[in-house]
Amino acid sequence: MDAPSPLALAAAVLTAPGWVRVGIAAPSERVREEAALALATRIVDSLDAPVVIVPDGQMALPLA
Repeated sequence: MDAPSPLALAAAVLTAPGWVRVGIAAPSERVREEAALALATRIVDSLDAPVVIVPDGQMALPLA
């Protein structure tokens, strides 16, 4: 299996729910662990999805 691209990983992190991104730095160990698991799940799920690059200001619309 090829290594995932940094662009794909960055997109997975940036599209994760806000609580996950904030929860990574939470003072509570339990919240950090839950956020880390949710982020890891998001990254694994996104590895099979194609990376779509949308120029700033342009809406991403589905093709179907």
